[in-house]
Amino acid sequence: MSKAKKLDLRTPALSQRWLAVGLLIAVVLVIILVVIVPVVNKEMELHDAKNNLVFRLQQYERILAKKDAVIASMDTIKQQHEEQGYFNSQNTDALASAEMQEFIKKAIVDAGGQLSSTQALPVSNKGKFSRITVRVRMTGNSEVLRAVLYKIETATPLIIIDQIDIRPMRGKRNRTTRQIESSNELNVNFQAVSFMRKQPE
Repeated sequence: MSKAKKLDLRTPALSQRWLAVGLLIAVVLVIILVVIVPVVNKEMELHDAKNNLVFRLQQYERILAKKDAVIASMDTIKQQHEEQGYFNSQNTDALASAEMQEFIKKAIVDAGGQLSSTQALPVSNKGKFSRITVRVRMTGNSEVLRAVLYKIETATPLIIIDQIDIRPMRGKRNRTTRQIESSNELNVNFQAVSFMRKQPE
């Protein structure tokens, strides 16, 4: 048999071998794409999720480590707040209202004014606090009013002036000239508001 014939016989066998190798490589690539790549991607996702959870866990651990310090700070602030006496410490709304009325009456009299009337308004509750409101009518000049407002606004427990209405008093008629003389006196109406912690029912 000649060399040319032998080469022709080997060529189909060689081609089949290369074809088989090519098919094997193709199968391996398909397996890599179908099985291994998704597994690797999933592993990377899980790794990222794990890192994220570890980071959040470290954050929570830092927060928990500061918990005692935060609670201590809150207790200190609460104690300081209570020591400042912003809230009325009476046991009932009625006692708180009476105490506020007595304080306002003394402030007006001490300033040289005249108290016309005080009236306790219904108590309103908001959350953990009760709002104590007293309606006040008084007369006095501008200096008296300034002194009264200053005394009330700087009071402890805290008292807030609300809905103030100031009107000049009508002057008196002069008996000699029969003319109405102007007056420095003022009619003043306002509401004074104080707060107390709501009593447990």
